[in-house]
Amino acid sequence: MKALYKLILLLLIVATPFAADAQKKKSKAQLEREKKENLTRIREASRILKQTKAQKEASIGQLNAIKEKITVQKGVISNISREINYIESDVQETEGIVGALQADLEKLKAEYADMIYAASKSSSNYNKLMFLFAAESFNQLVMRMRYLNQYSEARQKQVEQINKVQAVLSGQLDILEQKKREKKNLLTIQLTETKNLQNLKSQQDSVISRLSKQEQNLQREVAQRQQAVKKLDNLIADIVREEIARAARAARAAGNKTSGSNKVTLTPETALISSSFAGNKGRLAWPVERGFISQRFGRHNHPVLKGVVVENKGIDIQTAQGAAARAIFEGKVVTVASVPGMNNIVMIQHGEYFTVYAKLKTVSVQTGQTVKLKQSIGTVYTNSDGTTELQFQVWKNSSTLNPQSWISPK
Repeated sequence: MKALYKLILLLLIVATPFAADAQKKKSKAQLEREKKENLTRIREASRILKQTKAQKEASIGQLNAIKEKITVQKGVISNISREINYIESDVQETEGIVGALQADLEKLKAEYADMIYAASKSSSNYNKLMFLFAAESFNQLVMRMRYLNQYSEARQKQVEQINKVQAVLSGQLDILEQKKREKKNLLTIQLTETKNLQNLKSQQDSVISRLSKQEQNLQREVAQRQQAVKKLDNLIADIVREEIARAARAARAAGNKTSGSNKVTLTPETALISSSFAGNKGRLAWPVERGFISQRFGRHNHPVLKGVVVENKGIDIQTAQGAAARAIFEGKVVTVASVPGMNNIVMIQHGEYFTVYAKLKTVSVQTGQTVKLKQSIGTVYTNSDGTTELQFQVWKNSSTLNPQSWISPK
C-alpha cells in the first residue's frame, strides 16, 4: 500500500497552489503588462519616426526615434526570454510530476496484480467456505468474514486509484504538450524580434552615416542650441530671483521672517503645495501624454559629432505633432515668454519648486493664472525637420533638478 500513500501525497502536490506558483503567476502577469507597455511604446515611436521621415531624409529627431525603438525592442526580447524561462521551469516541473505519476501507476498495477493472483487461489466458493468453517470460534468466523469483505473492497479501491492516477497523468501530459507548444512559438517570435532589432540597428547606422556628412550643419545647430539654452537659463534664473525677492518683501510686509536670500519665503498655502510637490517625487505626471525622452539631463556626448559634449539643464521629450503640453502639478504661472531657439516658454511655480516648459508653438495660459494637474498650457512646436520636442525643466529655488527623477516612469 506504499504506492497508495505516495499517490495521495502526489495528488496533493498537483492540486495545492504553493506560494511559488502564486509568485510565478504574479511574475507572468508582470511580463504581460510589460509586453503591452512595450507594444504601446513601439507604436508611439513608430508614429513619431514616420513624422520625422516625412520632413527630412535624416535628422537627429529621426535618430532619437530609432534609438527609442531599439531600446524598447531589447525590452521585448528580454521579456520573451524571461517568459521562455518560466515555461521551461513549468515544463521541468510537469515532467517531474508525469514521471512520478507513471512510477506510482506501475506500482499500483503491480499491487493489483498481486491481489488478483492471491484471490485466484481462493476464488472458488468451496475454498471460501472451507476458510470460514475452519474457524475455531464464532469470533474468529466473524473476523474471517470481515477480512474477505475488506479484501474485496481493497481490490475495488485499488482499481479506483489506478483510474484516478491514469486521469491525472493524462491531464498532466496534455499540459506538458501545451507548454512545449508555447515554448516553440515563443522561440519563433524571439527569432523574429531579434531580426527586427538587427534591422533597427542597421537603420540607426544608416542615419548616423548620413548625418555625419552634415557635420557643418550639426555644428551650427549645436552652437545655436547652446545660445538658446544660455538665454533660457538666464531668463529662468532672473525669474527665480525676482520671485524670491517678491516673496521676501511680502513676508516682511506681513511682519513674518524671511527664509533667506536664496530661497522662496513660503506662506502656509504655498508651503503645503511645495510639500505636496516634493512628496510626489517619482510619481508626477508627464508634461505630454505620449512620447519618449530624447535627450537626458546633464552632460553627455553628442549622438553624431565626435568629441562634442552637450549639457542639458532639463530633459527633451519627443512627441507627436500637435501634442499638447500640460502642467505636471497644480501651481501658478509666473512667466509666459519667448526665447529665440526655444520658442514660447511657460514657467509654473509650485511653492519653492518651478517647472519650465519650452519649445511651445502656442500658449493657452497667462501670467498669474492658477493651473491644475494635467491642464493644457499650450502645444509643442514642430521644427523644420519634422521633430516635435518639448524642453522640460524642474528647479528648486535657484538649483536645477533632474526631471526624470520627478516624473513617473513610463
